[in-house]
Amino acid sequence: MTPKTEKGREPRLGLVCITHSDEVRYKTVTRKRLLQFPAAEQKRLLRELYAANLSRLNSALDFCAARGLSLYRMTSNLFPFADDAAGTDVLEEFSDELRRAGARAEGLGIRLVLHPDQFVVLSSDSPATVANSVKILESHARVMDMLGLPRTPWALIEIHGGKGDRTERLVEQIGLLPEAVRSRIAFENDEYIYSAEEILEVCRRASVPMVFDAHHHVVHEGLDSYDHPSVSAMVEAARATWPNPDWQLVHISNGRTSFCDRHHSDLVATMPAAYRRVPFIEVEAKHKELAIERLTAEWLKSSRR
Repeated sequence: MTPKTEKGREPRLGLVCITHSDEVRYKTVTRKRLLQFPAAEQKRLLRELYAANLSRLNSALDFCAARGLSLYRMTSNLFPFADDAAGTDVLEEFSDELRRAGARAEGLGIRLVLHPDQFVVLSSDSPATVANSVKILESHARVMDMLGLPRTPWALIEIHGGKGDRTERLVEQIGLLPEAVRSRIAFENDEYIYSAEEILEVCRRASVPMVFDAHHHVVHEGLDSYDHPSVSAMVEAARATWPNPDWQLVHISNGRTSFCDRHHSDLVATMPAAYRRVPFIEVEAKHKELAIERLTAEWLKSSRR
């Protein structure tokens, strides 16, 4: 069942993948190291890694619950090589544990979302790259299915537009995605290639949600304030792409050395006024939970006055 949200609530801030402290960390293995071992040993290594990361996912849920956070972006490297022969069967062994973890998240009121890595490029000119991108997305959707997450944008899989000037191809590829992916997919504007207006067009034409990133928008457009009228306009336009406006999710970060520096700062000192009307905000600052704590104490607290 797809969860519902309560109207009139203040924005909910979300943790992205890991913590600044060592409390939430994940294990991984490189392909080079994995291939040093015979097939049986590869499966043993992945079995241990998957068990460790599943335990860490549960720890992340505990971390969020203890701090009243109701949004968590899972790492895209939760189960490395789960889309390869070495890991596909191994992941199946964790079906029961994954189902319980998903049920725990639901019970704790924590929304789980995902942002695959930069290798997912649906607009690529290379058929092999597109095929590999779909393979990666299918693997993530499989994990979400195993967690018992709904096939709706509540359980979001969010990516970038990729190669520029490929709107037609991108819309076409979205329509060809497997249902487990297509029902969850969303697209985010970026700082260099797809502007907010361009990705909004893609989302409208493909009937998928848009994740608005205010920092990417000001960098792309060379703006000097998050309160530029276009920021508020894009928040509202993006909200209209969501099947349930109460599920809208946006990103926030600040520039490290200047307002339009594309690199993320440690904390978030400046917020768009329009974000006070947004249900869910992923905080992409380098200092993770410290940035969330500061925003909760200062920005959210000021809105309660």
